[in-house]
Amino acid sequence: MKNTGVVILSLLFAATVFAAAGHAADWVEQPLFAERVSSGELPPIAERVPQVPRVIDLAAVGRENGRYGGRMNMLMGKQKDVKMMVVYGYARLVGFDENLNLVPDILEKFEVEEGRIFTFHLRPGHRWSDGHPFTTEDFRYYWEDMANNPDISPGGPARTLLVDGQPPKVEYLSDTVVRYTWHAPNPEFLPALAGASPLFIYHASHFMKQYNANYRDADDLAVLVEEAGVRSWTGLHLRRGRQYRPENPEMPTLQPWHNTTQPPSERFVFERNPFFHRVDTNGHQFPYVDEVVLSMGTTSLIPAKAGSGEADIQARYIRFDHYTFLKQAEERNDYTTRLWRTAKGSQVALYPNLNTEDPEWRKLVRDVRFRRALSLAIDRIEIAQVIYFGLVQQSADTVLPESPLYDPSFSEAWSGYDIDQANVLLDEMGLTERDSDGYRLMPDGRLLEVIVTTAGESTEETDILELITPSWEKIGVKLLVHSSQRDVFRNRVFSGHSVMAVWQGLSNGVPTAQMSPWELAPTTQQQLQWPMWGQFYESGGTGGTGVDMPEAQQLLDLFAKWQGATSDEEKADAWKAMLQLYTDQVFSIGTVNGARQPVLVANKLRNVPAEGVYNWNPGAYFGMYLLDSVWIDE
Repeated sequence: MKNTGVVILSLLFAATVFAAAGHAADWVEQPLFAERVSSGELPPIAERVPQVPRVIDLAAVGRENGRYGGRMNMLMGKQKDVKMMVVYGYARLVGFDENLNLVPDILEKFEVEEGRIFTFHLRPGHRWSDGHPFTTEDFRYYWEDMANNPDISPGGPARTLLVDGQPPKVEYLSDTVVRYTWHAPNPEFLPALAGASPLFIYHASHFMKQYNANYRDADDLAVLVEEAGVRSWTGLHLRRGRQYRPENPEMPTLQPWHNTTQPPSERFVFERNPFFHRVDTNGHQFPYVDEVVLSMGTTSLIPAKAGSGEADIQARYIRFDHYTFLKQAEERNDYTTRLWRTAKGSQVALYPNLNTEDPEWRKLVRDVRFRRALSLAIDRIEIAQVIYFGLVQQSADTVLPESPLYDPSFSEAWSGYDIDQANVLLDEMGLTERDSDGYRLMPDGRLLEVIVTTAGESTEETDILELITPSWEKIGVKLLVHSSQRDVFRNRVFSGHSVMAVWQGLSNGVPTAQMSPWELAPTTQQQLQWPMWGQFYESGGTGGTGVDMPEAQQLLDLFAKWQGATSDEEKADAWKAMLQLYTDQVFSIGTVNGARQPVLVANKLRNVPAEGVYNWNPGAYFGMYLLDSVWIDE
């Protein structure tokens, strides 16, 4: 059975593009390229855009067609932050639109059959930023010369490209059509391509072959390796071809802007891509802005620098507690501070470690009554008012109302403030003995003292824990905080030395049925509530320990059901069952969600939404809103 919803969506979208692409004779050339075009260095715009470009109807999303020109400034903390230009640029084979639908972007169209056969159609005439054709040879090079080359990829293809450990059959049907076929559904494939940090299944083959021993004379390659100061040609290949971290100015790209600055540098200049595939309905090729400049500096100074007018658009390294300062400087420095909604399942969440090595504590945290009691003894209204000025929602760690999978019962699950019920649950567990200060005692006589491990990076976390401490005292539970560095923090959790940890909640609070519910089941060691079970899953049983708790195993079974689903209805059913079980079992203790992210926007910028969802994945922060459509009104 075909996944008809996805197929119909892709075909309708392609039809819209075809209908809107009839103005090729009316293309408007960028002034930045006028001299290069007249000298013959660049072909005219009509020959630079694909034959079937992606036409963006800005009016349909409440924005306006713009003008070419100008420079947009951003502040970053370290050189590796150049990756944010790939995040913000958000050129993907398929990407999420503002309604969280998967639509073709770099691709002209795609078809999905039975959830396991994916046929991709490239845009005829699409070119890399250096003018070289973008074809299925770039997909073949990645698959055969990188993903399946043991020198470059010792572990083989990425996990998302395997189903039950088996790779796909890859067919190159023409220069513009490639097909991936698995023996069973692979529902994680398209969302991975659309990610903020995407799965790149193509590479600029014409550029990368010069650094590959299969295509370059060994002596010539040895000279390049020595000049670069790396150990081998594989190290050179990696360094010269990082698509997600575009430090190499010579590397071609499909993103809206390409890097022109050789590292190391404190200032990186990204210039518009002459061959970019998106256009507006007036015949202008995106991006509108000629240059984006990333200035590097100390992260702690970025809020002050942004507030003094050194950034045109800035959200990275800015927190909610900077909002008052930024508002006060708006008029003086000609910008506006907007508040976008974040999309974490919980701004801050507590994670009882179900794999803790202490047997007595393990019995307690695995008893659902204990987890529910701790959740009921959190005054979320107080947290909302004191920390977030009421601009949040009290909720369990779950999806937000913006998600089509939202159900009020998920957010309300054990998230009310009810000290009496919490005490009843702990009494039912037999935790009735107390010391002279009123704190409960564990069955072995130890004080019921929950030590919460933190990474020591967030005052927000410690402020919330301070508010929770007196509430837990009312149920006879003592809360202590153990702060450490991030690596130490994670090692304590992974090894079972930690009983409870604090971190953000679900990273994706606005999922659709097509997105993977992996966060709700033990699938990776990085999950703080069951790291050993997660390690067992991701290692294929070679590490960690197998799940020995029925409710957690049920989550894995539901996840497998989602993975095998061939329709959006089946996927949605699996999602909702997982959300209901996860929140009812309180596998993570949420506090509040929907917190606001300050977004500083210079008043000269147009097309930056007044309201938006500031989220890593899905969303890519600014990426989903097409930063290339922002223009400067001088």
